[in-house]
Amino acid sequence: MKKKALFIINPVSGGKKKDQVPSLIKKHLDLELFSYDVVYSTLEHNIRNIATEGALHYDIIVAVGGDGTVNETASAIAGTDKVLGIIPYGSGNGLARFLQLPMSAIEAIKALNAGLIKSIDSAKVNGKWFFNMAGMGFDAHISEVFSRTKRRGFQSYFKSSIQEISKYKAQKYHLEIDGHVYDRTAFMLSFANSSQYGNNAHVSPKASLHDGLIDVCVIKPFPPYRLLEMGIRMLTKTSESSRFVEIIRGRHIKVERTGPGPVHLDGEPSIIGAKAEIEVIPNSLKVIVGHNYKG
Repeated sequence: MKKKALFIINPVSGGKKKDQVPSLIKKHLDLELFSYDVVYSTLEHNIRNIATEGALHYDIIVAVGGDGTVNETASAIAGTDKVLGIIPYGSGNGLARFLQLPMSAIEAIKALNAGLIKSIDSAKVNGKWFFNMAGMGFDAHISEVFSRTKRRGFQSYFKSSIQEISKYKAQKYHLEIDGHVYDRTAFMLSFANSSQYGNNAHVSPKASLHDGLIDVCVIKPFPPYRLLEMGIRMLTKTSESSRFVEIIRGRHIKVERTGPGPVHLDGEPSIIGAKAEIEVIPNSLKVIVGHNYKG
């Protein structure tokens, strides 16, 4: 029996054109293994609704886009027996990179043909799913600022970061992690399911999608002249050894800050209240991974 695959293309993710994607699928997908359909998301027919409907009729739901597209697609099928596929077309592609998926669309389609499936942990913030990384503080602030810009892509994101970093002030957080209490002043808090934000910037190099834990990464206030060093540490997987980084691992995390503010879930911003609760749901998502993925 052929497996049925639904490809959901987000035409605006990553600022990259995807006009050629249907022809690439037709050419490189193994049609002896799959039958398939392709759908483009729109504001009226959004990704999550398409994926929810698709889960009734398809075995594999393939997100063609970035981490936000992956989040919307995976949120519709987490906890089911449906399988997530990814063709990375975003700015950072954090989850796809962590799963050792090729950044080439052609090679990512071939990874679908290979069909190596793993079950990974997922997590929720106040009941809303994330799969790669969530956060509060500066990165959530930038995600919110970036969402209001017309231009997409890494360069636009980087420009927003540089413009905002000198104006942003660290915040106080009250953390409860598996019953242990921590009070911290942080530039940002990252809740890492995988190790990286995207573009191979690893905030928590030892993070695993299979340990039932979230790595709470407390990025402490640091002098602006250390920004380059912090970036290099993330790219060289040495962030955990910085005195400005503290990583606390846990299954059940509560966070309280002074008031409402932005949070991001896989790079997509929203505004929540002063309190947040993060929980891990182990082995809750089936996903196709690259052949070099060690798990």
